[in-house]
Amino acid sequence: MRTWPHAPPRCVTAPRTYCITAGTYQKFPFFRGNERIEILHDTLLETAEDFGWELLAWAVFANHYHLVGISPNVESPARTLCAKVHTLSAKALNRLDGTPGRKVWYRYWDTRITYEKSFVARMAYVHNNAVKHGLVERPDQYPWCSAAWFLREGHGPFVESVLSFKTDAVNVIDDF
Repeated sequence: MRTWPHAPPRCVTAPRTYCITAGTYQKFPFFRGNERIEILHDTLLETAEDFGWELLAWAVFANHYHLVGISPNVESPARTLCAKVHTLSAKALNRLDGTPGRKVWYRYWDTRITYEKSFVARMAYVHNNAVKHGLVERPDQYPWCSAAWFLREGHGPFVESVLSFKTDAVNVIDDF
């Protein structure tokens, strides 16, 4: 993964900056356990790179994931990315569990980010999501999230702004 390349204004003026959330079928934790969550995490990062996405924040859990990223300039970028991630991760998981054809994913929700406060709020929300769900005390302790990378590679003042941003009013689907 590349180092943090820019400050918020460039992200917001990029052709397509999105926040995406996807959830599993019936919110079931199909990806619980290190081996299974690693399948989803790696599939998400590899597919995003293959499809030309520039991921800025991500958090992957047993029954959902969130990401903030700049999409390539193509038709329906969120749909294309999520369809591939869901197909590949479901097939890998079902192969591992010996359950071919089992429905794993329910759907995804995407929001096009068009102004700076929304961008910073969603970055903070995604990086702090493991804390919100009670999985860790600090965001950088969760291994399937970009928070540790963001703290290590991000521009100091911007990192401080993002991590201190209040997210209680952010409208992201997250009832998992």
